[in-house]
Amino acid sequence: MSHGEESKSSTTDFDEIAIGQATSEDVQDLLALVSACINHMRYQDIDQWDEIYPDRKTVEANVQSGTAFVAYHRGKIVGMLVLNEHQDPEYTEVPWQFMAGPVAVVHRLMICPTLEGRGIARLLMKYAEESAERSGYRIMRLDAFMKNPRALRLYEKLGYRNAGQVQFRKGCFLCFEKVLVGTG
Repeated sequence: MSHGEESKSSTTDFDEIAIGQATSEDVQDLLALVSACINHMRYQDIDQWDEIYPDRKTVEANVQSGTAFVAYHRGKIVGMLVLNEHQDPEYTEVPWQFMAGPVAVVHRLMICPTLEGRGIARLLMKYAEESAERSGYRIMRLDAFMKNPRALRLYEKLGYRNAGQVQFRKGCFLCFEKVLVGTG
């Protein structure tokens, strides 16, 4: 993946969102974001994340490996995702349709709960897709908790194909895939 790049985009609700690679200085803010997302999901009866996952060790490993990307608004972290090649072993059971070419995988997309619905997730996903394309990936994959309707709608709206489901510790997750545009 390309690292250290920044992308700036505007939305109707924000004058500017900057996206870049997370640094070790971001870890505490990222852990606070994880906690806020867990609390918000619990409030909505979505039991997707907890104290076990994603934990400090996971966040620190993503930052250290250069695979964590954050969205900033006015210098504050408002979103994050991880982009790498790691496909969980359960992915081997999914009947993927798109198989030709290197695969990039999105993990742990999260947005500050008070800012949901303002296009930040779309900006992060666009950034991830463009970054993956520039790095030579042809296919993007991810999974989303079946009981998280907002996430499922997002990926469908972004053109991701439902490829099947997998079972993780917290339940059933839908797997999505997409051929990256510039790779035809």
